[in-house]
Amino acid sequence: MRVTSTSYYNNIYGENNKINQQLFDVNKQISSGQKIQYAHEDPGVFIDTLRLDSEITTLSQIKDSAQSAYKVSTQTDTTIGDIVKTIESMKVKLINAANGSNSDTSTQAIAKELRGLKNNLLTLANTSIGGVYLFSGTATSQIPIGTDGTYQGNDKNLNAFLGSGVKQKYNISGTQLFLGDESKINRTITTNVPQLSLSEQFPDVMKDSSLTRNSGIPTYISASSTIRDLMGDTDTDTTNDATRLSHFYIQGTKTDGTTFKKQISLNTTDTVDTLLQNIATQYGANQVNVSINAHGQIEIQDKNTGSSKLDFHMVGAVDFNPAGTDTADVPANIDLLQAGTTNFKDVIASPIVNSLYVKEFTKSGLDSFNAANKIDGIDYDRTNFTQNGAQLTSNISQIDKSTNAYVSSASKLIDVAGVSNLDGKQLLLTGSNIAGAAFTAQINLAAAGSTFSLDNGVTNYDIFNTTTPRAAVDANKMTYQQLLDVVNIAMSGTLPASNTSAGYDTAITAANTLSSTTLDYAGKIVFKDKSAPVTQAAMSLYDASSANYTGAAGSALTFNANSALTIRDPKNDFFAQIEEIIKSVEEGKIRSDGSDSKDPRNVGIQNAIHMMDDLSDHVSRLQAESGSYSQVLQASSDRSDLLIVNSKMLQSSIIDTDVAEATLQMQQLSLSYQAMLSSISKVSKLSLVNYL
Repeated sequence: MRVTSTSYYNNIYGENNKINQQLFDVNKQISSGQKIQYAHEDPGVFIDTLRLDSEITTLSQIKDSAQSAYKVSTQTDTTIGDIVKTIESMKVKLINAANGSNSDTSTQAIAKELRGLKNNLLTLANTSIGGVYLFSGTATSQIPIGTDGTYQGNDKNLNAFLGSGVKQKYNISGTQLFLGDESKINRTITTNVPQLSLSEQFPDVMKDSSLTRNSGIPTYISASSTIRDLMGDTDTDTTNDATRLSHFYIQGTKTDGTTFKKQISLNTTDTVDTLLQNIATQYGANQVNVSINAHGQIEIQDKNTGSSKLDFHMVGAVDFNPAGTDTADVPANIDLLQAGTTNFKDVIASPIVNSLYVKEFTKSGLDSFNAANKIDGIDYDRTNFTQNGAQLTSNISQIDKSTNAYVSSASKLIDVAGVSNLDGKQLLLTGSNIAGAAFTAQINLAAAGSTFSLDNGVTNYDIFNTTTPRAAVDANKMTYQQLLDVVNIAMSGTLPASNTSAGYDTAITAANTLSSTTLDYAGKIVFKDKSAPVTQAAMSLYDASSANYTGAAGSALTFNANSALTIRDPKNDFFAQIEEIIKSVEEGKIRSDGSDSKDPRNVGIQNAIHMMDDLSDHVSRLQAESGSYSQVLQASSDRSDLLIVNSKMLQSSIIDTDVAEATLQMQQLSLSYQAMLSSISKVSKLSLVNYL
């Protein structure tokens, strides 16, 4: 085969370029430290490198997120720990205050120390780190606790990014810490009027007329005491009481949120324990523990944990002249002041003619809707909301029966109602509007369409729904917002101009300019007069049948009541409870007794200690929860560090140049190149003579 000069040149040029390129590539790998610079040089290496780059970036983000969240979580853990320590300090001082030997000066000194510790708690609750408040939920720029002790943040969680689809909560919101639930707590309630044995207190009337009143010994009622000891007698003769019954009118709410009313009649020879058993029966088989404490107060404990709905109210009455002009013992309707007699007595007196003796078991200092009623404890829910300047506030939280959560304005009335159906129920709203004019409004709940009226039903106004077509709302679909709108219309005195949806909406708008009716964070109704710093308005909102004991069903809805006091409850209202605890010391109240007209519902120091225990347990549990978040975040950060190192090592093995291997390759290429050049030189010197 003939090899031309052109072919020979082309071959030499091609080989030269090839080896030069290889030498260039190897030299570039050595100088840059990387195998490739561009994707076309090795697509496989390029793709693997990009994948690992992405993984390293993601892991770095996870690490940064975990470390940032860890700082907040550890600070949260530390702050809650300080709160626990402060609570423990308060508990020690409470125990000291419970010592009955303290002078008033010593007690007030303890109260001042407790005030100082509360201020410290407020400071801890409003802790921030880097301008971020720890306990405000996601509203991190909002100070959590206001000057009035109410929570101002939200209940949302802060989450750290820990990988694809993986988030880790790292905050404790103020809703959890200051308003959270403890599902393992059994709600416990108590009456607050100590019951003394009237036989021991009034021996001259009930034992022996020759005895003096001064010889009476204050002795608290116990479970073994007789109903005669509890309710009293007009004479020392115990044989003439066979026809005399004591009547107990009780109302309550069961653990499932349903309500009941019951009239219990007992003989004078029955024991208080029989009364307690009868009370327990009304709550259902094996649902509650009912007992009487060392100070003659009835305590009821829910056997079911996690429910905040248990309630109780009782009035005792005995007719001391059943054979006289009073033809009936006690009427079925508990409206005792209209029962044909007005001579009620708070203590036994002799003789008592044509009168009933009424005994209170709970006092709340609430005004009755009936101004003539001078016995505070008779009324359960026919009571006026508490006034504070321009505001009127209820004292019963509206709680969803199925979730035990406070309701919102969007919640339905039926979700809270103590009955299964609101059709046919009527609510009464009595009081004075913002102009001081007295009124009574009827709110008629009906499946065919709910209405309201301020003139005994002469002019009915539909309570319109918000959907299309607009129509009067079904009782079981009516929301709290619709109830609040009706209340605000009545309280502001802005009735609809016509019974149309347009007239109804206009009335709501007009009412909202003069006043507002809302639910607060604890599900309580709050009315605010916008036209005056001190309102002339007054209101009482209750089930129209609440005082009628002829049926077994209790009130459908309760908003403001002379209810039993709460000792323990799954729900926490941290700063409200702390305030009540401190007030018990300031008032020198060792135990609740209902005698303080200013603050009859205060639980007293002894019960406050139990409340403080529950708060301590609640906060300690959240500290443990916060600590677990810190551990997870630290572990995630450490794991990210390790994975980043591993990924970089793997990436290095793929993209980084093996300098020794590349140097050897360059030496080999250099030798090959030199050999090629030597061969070319020799071949180039040959002529045709060398082949002849």
